[in-house]
Amino acid sequence: MSAFDGVKVFSATMYAQRQVLGEAVSQWLEEARRRPDFKVVDVVVRQSSDAAYHAVSIVVFYAEGPSKKKAPR
Repeated sequence: MSAFDGVKVFSATMYAQRQVLGEAVSQWLEEARRRPDFKVVDVVVRQSSDAAYHAVSIVVFYAEGPSKKKAPR
């Protein structure tokens, strides 16, 4: 994985939430790609289950370049 300076996590456990999770990720990516220097570095998708729940998470690692990095305090 390349260097990243931001992480966005999407997760869902309920059936209805899981059904629209991909749409939420797509909408966020469309908005994020309008920012200058925005670049997706990696995407990790995980699914976990137990007897009662099925959880899905989509983690987007991204870089925004020097224009978005905060100055040190």
